[in-house]
Amino acid sequence: MSEIKDNMKESIEATAATKYDFDFWSGLIVQLLTLGSEMAMVFGGVVPYVPQYLQIKSKQTTQGFSLYVCLALLMANTLRIIFWFGNHFETPLLIQSILMNITMFALIHLCVTVNTKEFLVAEKKKGHYFTDFEPDHFWQWTDFTSYVEFIMCIAAMGSMLMYFLVDYSPFVETVGFMAVFTEAMLGVPQFYRNFKNKSTYGMSLPMVLMWTCGDVFKTSYFYLRNTPPQFFICGSLQVTVDLMILGQVWMYRLNTEKRLRIYHY
Repeated sequence: MSEIKDNMKESIEATAATKYDFDFWSGLIVQLLTLGSEMAMVFGGVVPYVPQYLQIKSKQTTQGFSLYVCLALLMANTLRIIFWFGNHFETPLLIQSILMNITMFALIHLCVTVNTKEFLVAEKKKGHYFTDFEPDHFWQWTDFTSYVEFIMCIAAMGSMLMYFLVDYSPFVETVGFMAVFTEAMLGVPQFYRNFKNKSTYGMSLPMVLMWTCGDVFKTSYFYLRNTPPQFFICGSLQVTVDLMILGQVWMYRLNTEKRLRIYHY
């Protein structure tokens, strides 16, 4: 009888140990997947702009790339950072916004350096600066400092308003919507430029493919992590714009090939 009890006790202990091992490993896997998805959110948004940066640097031309993409992302992520102070969404999304702003400033610095050389040689005129307050040359300034000054002005005004209206929910939620909606529209300048040129020459296809993959992942992340509804709605819109740009690659492929042949010969 005692032997049967001992066997049952050993069986129960073995079952408990197996269950503990399963819970431990399954919990560890979930934690690793969560960490991986968070790291992907933090750095995934930056990666698509690396091919575009390298392409501009190697060819020493910004033709085909719209600098307004940088404006859209800087505005979106600056507003998202301000929104965080009114509605504390997940920290990885906040870190992503900070890294994205740094990346956009690096890309702008390169574009301004390249464009300024072309401008000074071709136009032989004085440069354009933010402090000139010339609407005709908005976001077409010839020095990097002007871009930083403009974004800092937006950040200062937005922060001041958030400080005084942080307890007013409609204002806070509007800032959040403006942030994600602006980001959702970031592909529109590139789409318009391609439409105007009837070509995607100069645009980095790997960048757009990474945009699409990243935005699909990001939108799925928003849905699964129960982020504020603005994030998922505008993420879906962003994926739609990405797909439209990819459609232009196919639609204008013949014109793009012609321009490539002219460039190489």
